[in-house]
Amino acid sequence: MGLTAVALIYSRWGQRSGAHMNPAVTLTFLALRRIAPWDAAFYVLAQFVGASVGVLAVAVLAGSAFAAPEVNYVATLPGRAGPAVAFIAEALISGGLMITVLALSGHARLARVTGLCAGGLIALYVALEAPLSGMSMNPARSLASAAPAHLWQGLWIYFTAPPLGMLVAAGLYVLLPYRYRGGCAKLDHCPDLPCIHCGHVPPDDLLPIASSRSAAHDS
Repeated sequence: MGLTAVALIYSRWGQRSGAHMNPAVTLTFLALRRIAPWDAAFYVLAQFVGASVGVLAVAVLAGSAFAAPEVNYVATLPGRAGPAVAFIAEALISGGLMITVLALSGHARLARVTGLCAGGLIALYVALEAPLSGMSMNPARSLASAAPAHLWQGLWIYFTAPPLGMLVAAGLYVLLPYRYRGGCAKLDHCPDLPCIHCGHVPPDDLLPIASSRSAAHDS
């Protein structure tokens, strides 16, 4: 999962969109005013649709093995410690991921390693935190598995704890006196791709505009 996240973040698709892949991430960037409300709405819609399509695709390919009790559509459920512990764990890991993303993406020299660190944290959380909550951090991912498995108990945790944890982390980050003030809503801000969030235009895209303006001025 960590390697998949890294691959998607640094893919051309991920570099173009920002590779949120998570409604909680998008809502946090919306609260920070790094993404427009209209764009955020369609990002969240795409994330829920994408997660559902992914689960259905695996269900078709894996068949009954994916629905077996040992797998059960990989639904995220609270561990033996109970819902309260699962809620706290989800909030903490989500907050840890978000504050890492904000701190690195806002630093000029460290921004390019944001995706690597995010993938590393995901791998660490899967290994260490999964027994407590199933390691979701993502409402879309949890709903996509819960729907075909008909496992609705505890779903409220994955709709509330990740956004809450990320929003609290973002609120704490903006209060830091020595925080880096740069950054965008992209996890990897590739300079040769346009950005709908901060308005960045690649230098090569500016050349035709400059040439047309120069020609119009000369005429």
